[in-house]
Amino acid sequence: MPLLATFIVPHPPLIVPQVGNGQEKEIQKTIDAYHLVAKKIAELKPDTIIVTTPHSIMYSDYLHISPGTKARGSFSQFRAPEIQMEINYDTEFVKELVNLTKEHGIDAGTEGERNKELDHGTMVPLYFVNQYYSDYKLVRISISGLSPLTHYRFGELIKDITDSKESRYIFIASGDLSHRLKEDGPYGFSKEGVSFDKEVIEAIDKGDFSTFLNFKEEYCDMAAECGLRSFIIMAGALDGKSLNSELLSYEGPFGVGYGVGAFFPQGEDDSRHFGTMYEDKISKELSEIKKNEDPFVQLARQSLEYYIKNGKQIKRPNNLINELIDNKAGVFVSLKKEGKLRGCIGTIMPTTDCIADEIIQNAISAGVHDHRFNPIEETELPFLVYDVDVLGKSEPIHSLTELDVKKYGVIVSYKGKRGLLLPNLEGVDTVEKQIEIALQKANIAPNENYSMERFQVVRHL
Repeated sequence: MPLLATFIVPHPPLIVPQVGNGQEKEIQKTIDAYHLVAKKIAELKPDTIIVTTPHSIMYSDYLHISPGTKARGSFSQFRAPEIQMEINYDTEFVKELVNLTKEHGIDAGTEGERNKELDHGTMVPLYFVNQYYSDYKLVRISISGLSPLTHYRFGELIKDITDSKESRYIFIASGDLSHRLKEDGPYGFSKEGVSFDKEVIEAIDKGDFSTFLNFKEEYCDMAAECGLRSFIIMAGALDGKSLNSELLSYEGPFGVGYGVGAFFPQGEDDSRHFGTMYEDKISKELSEIKKNEDPFVQLARQSLEYYIKNGKQIKRPNNLINELIDNKAGVFVSLKKEGKLRGCIGTIMPTTDCIADEIIQNAISAGVHDHRFNPIEETELPFLVYDVDVLGKSEPIHSLTELDVKKYGVIVSYKGKRGLLLPNLEGVDTVEKQIEIALQKANIAPNENYSMERFQVVRHL
């Protein structure tokens, strides 16, 4: 049976009176909306409630589905140990979902659970639901660092299961909005936080889930959002469904955005396959990027694709421009997928006969030898964007005033350890941040007597 309804809800622990001690009265609109949601769920009498939460077991490259037959939790970490709950898991649903993720090549499953206790992202919604209804089983799913599109596709697998069963299902997407709405909030203020919440609330009101997929990663980071990937899984579970959408409330008195929305499927709608629409959009954008790649980037792409498909290094092509053949330099090759770094390897000094060979070597290494990421798979190749940075000669510096994060990269050195950071990187806005990251990469302590060098790059896109 298709999903009966889905809901977007926040999860501030202080909404529970024993935790809030009166503070919860400042988010009365959210409380009232929560009671409406809980009463509606009780009317629908679901057999299973599916909850996505940002606060369960979270991995960068793996969507975690809670295993086992049951779980307990309490608000003891929020000084209210008397508020406890125990739920039974829908083990049949979990088993089927795990099998589907394997069939579809999505990195998800029940492995790696470090803490079996229910998290507050799950317990806050259930605190309200349990006041009206308790005859249900639970499926608890965490978000991950995987791409938004992967979360959407994962949601589609949930839809495949619910559509094929006679059981009754409700989906709760737990997640706060921006945490940067006020200077005295948890993370201070940013204009991106305000605009992020505005866009999400409009999307909830209209049921326009394409908005969720089209946010840029750096924009979300500036907004310090919490629940977007949780909402995206829910959107995938409603793929191709027409909806009645209702924004029940929005407020943010503590500097954190709390939105409550309800969505009721009405039937099929071929105009609402948002995952496919987003993938088509990305494909068109990538096609334009590839048309305009310069010879340095073309060689990097050609090198990695040949290696992934053939298992060996490409021979240096004969038709390369002189600049690639006649010069030597250190080269960094960076790979991005859907706006997120997917691999980056480089050499500070030249290690081969020419820039072309340096690119070939480092493109392959970025794709398969960057220990921070799994090796690139062939199915990912069409979605990669490449940067090639050719390093100029480095020069010693003695003060941070000689650096400029947009213009210069930096090398830090101490007793044989060296760390490098390229210039003009997203999220690196200060010289202090640039040095901090370079020291971390080199495993050099900030109080050690390290030396610094600066260099410029020619970035090829």
